Amino acid sequence: MTKEENEIKKKNTVKKEVKLYESAFQLFSDKGVNDTSIDDIVKNAGVAKGTFYLYFKNKYDIIDKIILKKSAHILKEALNHTLNILNGNDESFSEGLIIFTDYIIEYFKLNKKLLKIIHKNLSWGLYRKAIANANQYEEMKEIMELSKDIMIKENIDEKEFEIKLFMIIELTSSICYSSIILEEPYSIDIMKPYLFGMLEKMVS
Repeated sequence: MTKEENEIKKKNTVKKEVKLYESAFQLFSDKGVNDTSIDDIVKNAGVAKGTFYLYFKNKYDIIDKIILKKSAHILKEALNHTLNILNGNDESFSEGLIIFTDYIIEYFKLNKKLLKIIHKNLSWGLYRKAIANANQYEEMKEIMELSKDIMIKENIDEKEFEIKLFMIIELTSSICYSSIILEEPYSIDIMKPYLFGMLEKMVS
């Protein structure tokens, strides 16, 4: 096989994988995870069922990978936004956290389908899996580096940082889902100041 033929084969392989990701995300968003089968995914993607198993072990493997990719992308965007706002200013960690969290909330307000998938399937174990496989996710490597910088600057040890991060993820995720998707107990715009107040207490 020539070099050109190899390149074409690689491109076709990537296209099929992308089609499967897009198909699964669309179906999970519209029908829900439980009501979506692998047959549905491959049919919607226009590829053979055997092709699915070249990239994924099962339906839950592709769910995990979609969540990791989407979550890492959102976190990177939120970090870049926060750093652009701060732009070298000597702001406190809590002020940066509020900017960061607000970006994520506003993102989810515009992407409710994504919030449904991430909230119902994202777990602390999945986050740890992302950390363990950070080399596969460029965004996650950047997030880890920034986390180290924050720990040094704020003089926080790794265990304390991880506990606070866990609490922030759980609280923000739950309130976003309840207020944006269910509109309970109030809209997210009403809940935001209360959430920010709790986050500030957590990191103080």
